Amino acid sequence: MGSLKISPLSLSTGGWYGQCLRHQHAGGPTQRQLPRISVRAVSTPVKQALEYRKLGDSDLLISEITLGTMTWGQQNTEQEAHEQLSYAWDQGINILDTSELYPIPMQATTQGKTEQYIGSWLKTKPRDKVVIATKVAGYSDRHTYLRKEEAVSRVNRKNIREAVEGSLSRFGVDHIDLLQIHWPDRYVALFGEYSYNAEKWRPSVPFVEQLEAFQELIQEGKVRYIGVSNETSYGVMEFLHAAKTHNLPKIVSIQNSYSLLVRCHFEVDLVEVCDSRHGNIGLLAYSPLAGGTLSGKYVNDQILEESKKWRLNMFPGYMARYKKSLVKDAVEAYLQVAKRHNMSLVQLALAFGRDRSFMASNIIGATSMEQLKENIAAYQVPRPLSQEIEEDIEAVFKRFRDPTI
Repeated sequence: MGSLKISPLSLSTGGWYGQCLRHQHAGGPTQRQLPRISVRAVSTPVKQALEYRKLGDSDLLISEITLGTMTWGQQNTEQEAHEQLSYAWDQGINILDTSELYPIPMQATTQGKTEQYIGSWLKTKPRDKVVIATKVAGYSDRHTYLRKEEAVSRVNRKNIREAVEGSLSRFGVDHIDLLQIHWPDRYVALFGEYSYNAEKWRPSVPFVEQLEAFQELIQEGKVRYIGVSNETSYGVMEFLHAAKTHNLPKIVSIQNSYSLLVRCHFEVDLVEVCDSRHGNIGLLAYSPLAGGTLSGKYVNDQILEESKKWRLNMFPGYMARYKKSLVKDAVEAYLQVAKRHNMSLVQLALAFGRDRSFMASNIIGATSMEQLKENIAAYQVPRPLSQEIEEDIEAVFKRFRDPTI
């Protein structure tokens, strides 16, 4: 249980790399001090070079790409999920992100299928080499099927335990490496809502009580580390303060949206809060391609037979913020930047996220193997991006800021 989780690689622990691992396992360098490590995945032939980064204050060494899973069970079959998992594994990706809710869009008939698909695949892999990150639902009075006895899902002791027990059963394992709160128990502006509306305030589960519930599961060996998602600076600071004041588990990660189209929320002040010299909390960025928008495929409004299967067309109203006219203008501008530098828009978008100093790992999901291969291959773009490319990106950013707002 206490062993270091590493990527599925054949590595020697001698030399500088081994010294880093032994030093970090013994309470050595912080994330800021520990250099990023570049190694090659063992595959035939070797296709991908990935970096591995220490996640916050944990001993989890994770690949800079996290495999996203939220379409499995809705748009993808179990066999397709296994194909994606095996391909990602062969490329050196060692962390999987999922949720008790998945697949998305949420519905009672499919809830939990994603974790089941992962569980059947895990039977063929060494458990201590795969980093499992899943999430417990935040406050919800709409999804009444989530809990057996309560109509409202809350981030309290009873709900957290029920969620964890369900996830462990679906995975078929005895512990979760990273358990995240999917969204806060309290009211916050979420999923396209930009401004905080004080009139929507509601009583919420105290931060200390939430951490005490997680502490019990950690002490029982069912959870190793905890993190948050869709969180604000206020929430992160409250969790950090509660952990320090009451000697409770500290959050090690934050999973928020971050991409060329969604930057301000994280860059304005969460970067400072999460910096290794302050909170030391690793960013697991979701929607690095902005729901597929940064592939460029939604620039043309024409709905063809093939495009009917695209996520934003398949589920009307879902992620509608990415279909605004201003978003299309911004995407076209970034597309021109990519062309100017002989890159695809996918390469530009993913390399941009990859190169942020505060990035622990980008969460990449796909509905097809073709998409997955393209997304992972984008990490072969020479690093870091040139100053000229960065300047061109900033020029577009100054024009559009966050166009989804």
